[in-house]
Amino acid sequence: DQIKNFIAQQVAAIVLNPCDSKSIGPAIEEANKAEIPVFTCDIKCLAPEAKVVSHIASDNLQGGRMAGQAMIEALGEAGGKVLVLDKREVESCLLRVQGFKDVINKHNATATSKIAIVAELPGAGQKIKGRETTQAALQSYPDLSGIFAINDPSALGAYSALEEAGKADQVKIIAFDGQPEGKRAIKDGKIFADPIQFPDRLGRQTAKTIIAYFEGEDVPAEQLIPTELYRQADALNDPAL
Repeated sequence: DQIKNFIAQQVAAIVLNPCDSKSIGPAIEEANKAEIPVFTCDIKCLAPEAKVVSHIASDNLQGGRMAGQAMIEALGEAGGKVLVLDKREVESCLLRVQGFKDVINKHNATATSKIAIVAELPGAGQKIKGRETTQAALQSYPDLSGIFAINDPSALGAYSALEEAGKADQVKIIAFDGQPEGKRAIKDGKIFADPIQFPDRLGRQTAKTIIAYFEGEDVPAEQLIPTELYRQADALNDPAL
């Protein structure tokens, strides 16, 4: 509906951060027919017929790999069973999980104590769903050692379930994003670490790309902004907290 309104207003360009990477396709195709250039920021469109000028996002695959390294660091030589709270409707979350699994699989190829991903369950990127999914997972895997959540809200929901079950000290959580609430949870020791994103950089790069496009320059089809791993030591020295 928003895109239909933009088309009716005859806007010069459209920037989208879609909440579903595939179902957004037909709406983008309507903008394509109206010859309005479309740019995506943060979350990519995966519909093959939809045309996007440039996609500007965090390097989610790289961030997922950082999350995998953080999980290895958190669990140490003991290894253990790990739950993944995912959100498969969104391309960025798919990449985060892929990067995480790549690193864990590589680790397991040589490690004595393995890290076993015992389940990949929907956390919906939401605190309530993350809590409910973790509660159910604990029934099947009471000896869980780690949780990788694709964002801070689902991680905080997971922590709530662990706390309620008396397992907050048993299970290490790796999240993703670097939202203020997530950073505070890292400072308090509730979350072990986050690969963090930089939304301000994404916004600036998107604006620069639109300007370059209208000035007739060739712009890259995809532009990725690296993430950085944020641990408790970073939180303790973070002036924003």
